[in-house]
Amino acid sequence: MDTLLPFFVSGLGLGAVYALSGVGLVVLFRSAGVLNFAFGAIGALGAYVAWSALERDWPLALACAACVASSMALSLGYGRLLAPLLAQREPTIRSIATLGFALIVTGFTEWYWDEQPRRLSLPTDADGVEFATALGDVRLTYTRLIGLALAGLMVLAIGLLLSRTRIGLKMRALANDRDLSALLGIRVLQVDTVAWVLSGAFAGVCGLLLANMVRLQATLLTFLVIPAFAAAILGRLHSLPATVAAGLGIGVLEALAITVPGFAAYRTATPFLVALVAILFFRNTARKA
Repeated sequence: MDTLLPFFVSGLGLGAVYALSGVGLVVLFRSAGVLNFAFGAIGALGAYVAWSALERDWPLALACAACVASSMALSLGYGRLLAPLLAQREPTIRSIATLGFALIVTGFTEWYWDEQPRRLSLPTDADGVEFATALGDVRLTYTRLIGLALAGLMVLAIGLLLSRTRIGLKMRALANDRDLSALLGIRVLQVDTVAWVLSGAFAGVCGLLLANMVRLQATLLTFLVIPAFAAAILGRLHSLPATVAAGLGIGVLEALAITVPGFAAYRTATPFLVALVAILFFRNTARKA
């Protein structure tokens, strides 16, 4: 058991990124009714912007701000310019359209920064905090601690936004019935714009953290959407706490998979397997309902 503890703790840091990604998807889906396949690609571009800024000796805070700002701008551009053109189409078509956008963003990122894998090193990687437990000492870098803290703070902020603000009330109204909400005077485009901006902010933060924990590569980060979908589906595309719990669980399972003989080399497939099981479970429960 003591040999599994470091993997468990490491998995929590990765799971925090998956949890944040899932929440970013759920927030957008609850408001705009769109499953954003471009979430990972948007985060990847933001991570490359941060890498370029750090290469030019920008302060860390400014590089992180540039990452999040570029992801928000990209998400806003799609949500404001392209998404309204598909507003009257079926949810499936609106979601698939974001896949096309993901391919465009990924292609541009690989063309501009090339396909060479990189590592986004942050100053917070160099030091950390050690915890003494009954099973031994565990060390968490400040980067992973920040990731866990951000997951908690951003989920709390989104929960308060949805439950305590007027814009949150409008977003919940759209989730229940978009046509009726429009008839009641809610500015659907305005609310959708807020949801796309929030989703972009989550994508930027997740792209930055994952590029540091794994590696900076456009294709890899684009597939961030897979574990995020798994977490969102396990949260029934509605519950933020369930989505967070699912994201943390997926991260821990992926980290623990390295200890399984014969499966360690394929541990990165863990989120895909969870996503497949989640989709099958979601379909079965939907049919029963």
